[in-house]
Amino acid sequence: MYRDKKISLVIPAYNEEKLIKPTLEHVPACIDKIYVVDDGSTNGMVNVVHEMSNQDKRIELLQHAKNMGPGQAIITGYLRSSAEGYDITVVVGGDYQMPLEEVDRFLDPLIDGQADYTKGNRFLLWDITREKMPRIRILGNIMITGLTKIASGYYKVMDVVDGYTAITKKAIDAIEWSKAWKRYGYPMDFLIRLNAYGFRVKDVSRTPIYLSGEKQSQIKGLRYAIKVSPMLIRGFFWRMLFKYVYRDFHPLVFFFFCGMILLPLGILFGFYLIYQEWTDIGVSGPRAILCALSIITGLQFLLFGMWFDMEASK
Repeated sequence: MYRDKKISLVIPAYNEEKLIKPTLEHVPACIDKIYVVDDGSTNGMVNVVHEMSNQDKRIELLQHAKNMGPGQAIITGYLRSSAEGYDITVVVGGDYQMPLEEVDRFLDPLIDGQADYTKGNRFLLWDITREKMPRIRILGNIMITGLTKIASGYYKVMDVVDGYTAITKKAIDAIEWSKAWKRYGYPMDFLIRLNAYGFRVKDVSRTPIYLSGEKQSQIKGLRYAIKVSPMLIRGFFWRMLFKYVYRDFHPLVFFFFCGMILLPLGILFGFYLIYQEWTDIGVSGPRAILCALSIITGLQFLLFGMWFDMEASK
């Protein structure tokens, strides 16, 4: 236990035969239960987990018959942890990339009532992260984080792809996880759902670990950002409807709606006027003013929408 709270650890793992053992060996004593969720591994990882479970009785293996994605593996662990009455569930990867000796940083804000969900932020230790994290991953991380800030409504978070997290039982029980994103990109989708249900999220500094010669992350910068962008766009519109229309009402939905119409129309109209001027057709003053007003007003609507969303998400 930790500060009179029952703590569980969920480790989603797929073909982590080599790195699952050091991950399990470094689980601190404050963790009461360890769920290793095998997501349809095809190598000898399951045997390693069974071997480790003979040494550490806290370890329980949960298995998927086929690969369902890391998001689903975490959800499987969440639901089992909640069903067995654990107050807080911590999540780390099975690739020994997340320092469990720092787990108290994730637990304290939840126990103190400061947040319902804590997540790692390697950029809070910028000097260390800058040296260890590849530049292309830093760029991809920043791009994805920018999109996720708008999609999730958590404008103060950073390093949204980090999978080192902790969540309260209350949050697990409230969210409809069957609709959540199951594949890579799940951390951003989880943030969207947490915001839609009104939960508080707090960034926690944590040390990055990169083992020489080990391929540990599936995130490949720009390609990853492009792949998850459609999911983030869908999540944004779902959150607007669920949080600000279905669960409650807030006029910011009209600000976003008007801004998303006026700004692109104003830009397209502007290109059309440029074409007319280029071809010597000419552009009248009123039409130029209409174009400028559409762009300015659309941008203002979007900025006010983001401002209201930021305030509502505090």
